[in-house]
Amino acid sequence: MNQPFVNLLVRWLVLALGVMLSTKIVPGISYDTGTTLLVVVLLLSLFNAVLKPLLLLFTLPFIVLTMGLGIWMINAVLFYFVGRLVDGFHVAGFGSALLGALIVSVTNLVLNRLLTPPRPPGGPGRSGAPTKREDVIDI
Repeated sequence: MNQPFVNLLVRWLVLALGVMLSTKIVPGISYDTGTTLLVVVLLLSLFNAVLKPLLLLFTLPFIVLTMGLGIWMINAVLFYFVGRLVDGFHVAGFGSALLGALIVSVTNLVLNRLLTPPRPPGGPGRSGAPTKREDVIDI
């Protein structure tokens, strides 16, 4: 199979697990069917790819002032917005969206750390072997 496609499927599965965990833990979040969960995951991933970079750009001073906590607020806004758009996915209020976004973020962080292969020690050029640099033009 194609590696980028598999990576995308794994990211969607991790996001779906995060949303399912948030529905189990946070009392104000629920979904009706598995199809609803699929739509929520697809819409959240679309919003994270399209809207989130724009929101990050426009709220950069706020993010800097809050030392990064503004990103959590943006995630909660997107989570709340998906709750309003998708029938069958219920987010009771912004507080529930904050907790749900936190659970999804922590789930993504933990599972991505567990699923990514470890980097080789030392990194490029530090393994002790001499590196051959043919791409540099000396003048």
